[in-house]
This record gives sequence, C-alpha cells and structure tokens, in this order.
Amino acid sequence: MNKVLPDANAAVALIPDGATIVMGGFGLCGIPENLIRALHGRGTKSLTIISNNAGVDDFGIGVLLKARQVRKMVSTYVGENKEFERQFLAGEIEVELVPQGTFAERIRAAGAGIGGFFTPAGYGTIVAEGKETRVIDGKPYVFEKPLHADFAFVSAWKGDRAGNLVYRRTARNFNPVMATAARVTIAEVEHLVDRGQIDPDHVMTPGIFVKHIIQGEKYEKRVEKRTVSAG
Repeated sequence: MNKVLPDANAAVALIPDGATIVMGGFGLCGIPENLIRALHGRGTKSLTIISNNAGVDDFGIGVLLKARQVRKMVSTYVGENKEFERQFLAGEIEVELVPQGTFAERIRAAGAGIGGFFTPAGYGTIVAEGKETRVIDGKPYVFEKPLHADFAFVSAWKGDRAGNLVYRRTARNFNPVMATAARVTIAEVEHLVDRGQIDPDHVMTPGIFVKHIIQGEKYEKRVEKRTVSAG
C-alpha cells in the first residue's frame, strides 16, 4: 500500500475547520514544520492543538497562533511565545495546562484504548478541579481521561511508503505516542524510502498507525535559545 501524498498542501487539505490535532515535538525539536507551514497557508481555523508547547512567535505553532487559527491549546509549557501570552491574558484563546507526565500518559492512554488512569500529579491544585479523586494505599490521586484527536501531525527522520517511521535522537519525543492517538495520522519525513528499505528492528512507529506520509523539505530546525561557550 502506497500512503504517500504529493506534498504538505495535499495533506492539510484533509483538515476541516474545528479539527483537533496532536502535534509532535519538544520545543522546536522534531516538530512537523512542513505540515504546520501548509496549515497556516491554507488558513484552516478554530483548531484545537494538543502539543507540548506553543512554539515561538514566528515559527512552529506560533504562526498558527499569530494568524488566530487556534481556538484552544492543550499544552504543558507555553513560555517563549509573547503572542500566545497576550491572547491568554486577554481571554482570546482557551487554554488547558496539563502536567507534562500526565500529558504524555493521557496521549498514550488514547493510543492504547485505555479509558483513563489515576495519577498523584495535580492533586490539591486547580488541575484537579471538577475531576474524580481517590485515595489508593493512603495516597491521593486524580483521575485523568485520555487525549484523543481527529488528526496527528508527526515528524520523523525516515519513513517508507507503507508509513513505517524511524525517529532520530531528541526528535523521538512525543511523536511516537502521538502517532497512535488520532483517527488519522499524517507523517512528514526527511527521507522517504521504498518499502523494505527500513530494517523492521529499527521501526519505531509501525505503518499500521500512519494513514498518510509526505516527503518534507526546507527544514529550518531552529533552536529556541542558542547558548555557546565563550571561547
């Protein structure tokens, strides 16, 4: 089966207004640059974005926020983005902040078909407001539901035409688990190869989870804050 789409524009044409999208990446590492850029260009709006962070003002998810295409953000860390801060403080965007470990587990639960789980993270804080709590072995826990999405945008180093994916180093962050948590997963890869050219032992996301795949291009791979030694 050939799951390859011609480009990112063809991929984002599948995304309707109001869709919920999980987007891989940690900071600016391993983000689906091409898909985000194409989604911005298409102007799709009223989106719910589930992502570890909100990008920076002029790159990554930040360009979607600046264009007012995002209705709600579900994230763990939202620093580094002044426009996001402005919208949040002005009440112009809905925000759900989730502890990072809970965030990862809620996405994993969605992919694994688990109805929810109890975690001690967030107990006694606003994170637990309106949620079921329980004491287990003398320790208080909060019940958290899975984070499902309509679409997943993931970025991988290499993929084949059947959708099998390989991630490289830090880019293997939220991408693998997010690939399992949506009805439709779209992957962009730096290197697209024919079937059989990836050793099965190296596959990190099996093609069964990937509906479509595109060849990415013009990667910037920015660094949020570059620090160098003095000599």
